[in-house]
Amino acid sequence: MIYKIAIIGAGPAGYFAAQALHNLQNDERTFAIDMIERLPTPWGLVRSGVAPDHPKIKTVSKVFEKIAGDPNFRLFGNVEIGSEISISQLREKYDAVVIATGSSLGKKLGIPGEELAGSLSAADFVPWYNAHPDFAELNVPLDCDTAVVIGAGNVAMDVARMLALDPVELDTTDTADHAIAALKKSKVRDVYLSARRGPEHAAFTSPELRELSKLEHTNVVIHCEDIDAALVRAGDAPEKDVKSNLDAMALIADNQQTTHERTMHFLFQHTPKEIVGSERVEAIVYSTPSGDVTIKCGLVITAIGYHAASIDGVPYENGKVVNEDGRVADGLYVVGWAKRGPSGVIGTNKSDAAAVIELLVGDLVEPKNVGDISDVISVERVVDQAAWQRINEAEIAAGEALGKPRVKSVNREELLKMAGL
Repeated sequence: MIYKIAIIGAGPAGYFAAQALHNLQNDERTFAIDMIERLPTPWGLVRSGVAPDHPKIKTVSKVFEKIAGDPNFRLFGNVEIGSEISISQLREKYDAVVIATGSSLGKKLGIPGEELAGSLSAADFVPWYNAHPDFAELNVPLDCDTAVVIGAGNVAMDVARMLALDPVELDTTDTADHAIAALKKSKVRDVYLSARRGPEHAAFTSPELRELSKLEHTNVVIHCEDIDAALVRAGDAPEKDVKSNLDAMALIADNQQTTHERTMHFLFQHTPKEIVGSERVEAIVYSTPSGDVTIKCGLVITAIGYHAASIDGVPYENGKVVNEDGRVADGLYVVGWAKRGPSGVIGTNKSDAAAVIELLVGDLVEPKNVGDISDVISVERVVDQAAWQRINEAEIAAGEALGKPRVKSVNREELLKMAGL
């Protein structure tokens, strides 16, 4: 029997869901998979979220391409759910529909001044420097000497690092051309990365922390007293991840450089209270254990979490799709960040998707055999796998001439032209 499965979203969670379906095929059942993506390009955060100076993480795209090479897999890029086809239409035509749209909206601090010019979300800033077509025109004011990043996870650290490093270090990466040009004109020299709680509660990962020592033109400052106090609070037997993080931070604190003109400062136990300014950001006020502290700055970027953008016909609550172990409704499932919230690393999506797909397969009955997405949408502007390969090859070829992994296009029409559409 051949079952038709639609997967909405061509990011890691979507591809790992497709992989899990492939792994559960046998002599009695086969899965024909249609992956639907709003953008002309697949790979989700691997393309538009992973920091460009961490290319090793992006090698998972080779796994995605292998999955896409299955003859029963079809890509439908440049197709938006809601405007071109609805969830209800998909549920009518497919034996199961899997939502893998991730979490793309940044959470708010909820403090005064957050709407001032110069106050941005990492949910906008990260895709800006990663060449996401929707964010190419984002106004990022880099005409100030001090920027503040709020958050205690790897996204916050990526943002702070991108602002604090010397932009020449990005010349051999796939950072968007417009971002490199803007960062080379940037006047930012001090970047403060602030966390509400102590170092023992930070959600950074130790490999990311250890990478900071490789910055060639940037001082990284962590105060020894912050780490000493955190070690006391963590006790004699801290969890493995906490100890690894504190060890990495202690190493930075002991061996920090102070000779460069660019500096990345870590601030702990700093709770944002107010962003100050008349027409644009001029300062931020923090509440700390020793009283209020004001830092003058011209740019504030928040990286305090994400929530999922809603889709008509799908229930949402607290920034996630309402689900029970990945099951949303009869024939409707969810995987990845849209299911569990923005947690874990890219690989976390693999086990998550495998568990949900096992549930999905257990729910299947007789195949519907009532057509598919191509019955409903116009395929003239659809980016299929072959069209995506043309984009991919063109970007890589453009990058080779410049010593980069690729040169990404940020314009939808240009991408479609590269695709041959």
